[in-house]
Amino acid sequence: MKLIVFDLDGTLVDSRRDLTEAANALLASAGAATIDEAAIARMVGSGAAALVARAFAAAGSEPPPDALDRFLTLYGGRLLRFTRPYPGVMDALAPLARGARLAVLTNKPLAAALQILDGLDFTRFFPSRWVRGGDGPLPRKPEPQGLLAFAAEAGADLRDVVLVGDSAIDWRTARAAGTRSCLVRWGFGFESVRPHDLTALDQLVNQPQELLSLL
Repeated sequence: MKLIVFDLDGTLVDSRRDLTEAANALLASAGAATIDEAAIARMVGSGAAALVARAFAAAGSEPPPDALDRFLTLYGGRLLRFTRPYPGVMDALAPLARGARLAVLTNKPLAAALQILDGLDFTRFFPSRWVRGGDGPLPRKPEPQGLLAFAAEAGADLRDVVLVGDSAIDWRTARAAGTRSCLVRWGFGFESVRPHDLTALDQLVNQPQELLSLL
């Protein structure tokens, strides 16, 4: 069976504005300078704790001890204000789901990921057992354990597994696991990808409809 594992932020959904507003609300509450959306987007991908640390570092301020908890509360209250699927993603997922097992592997906390997937009607493609967040028992990407666990659960040969993402973190995860990667140019993490590092195991796509080539 083919297994196609998706990143969430920057791959399936554009969450930049909600993440930026939550991060800036946190910074402002701590008396720190706010940061523009493009800068916040470059900080996304390694989990909420890393985002908070990077935001305060960029603002030149020390985070309060409860900064992470405050961020999670702020972001949890606005997960779906502006976050939406990228255009064309839903149309591509339907035929993919008929030909492969689909899963989501994200460094976002699982509860937030599930709320976004449910709120945007992604759960028809990604039931909760096939969603793994960054706060579970396995290490976050780019460590490969989450991807390898999905492969084992699906009974998929690693040659039939592909990780679809938008960043160097996703590419490094696939490389560590020994699977293929598919990197989407529309994601806000794509500028971290170095095309000269890519090999025959890696694929670049410009629009969601091109994902159908994974079948």
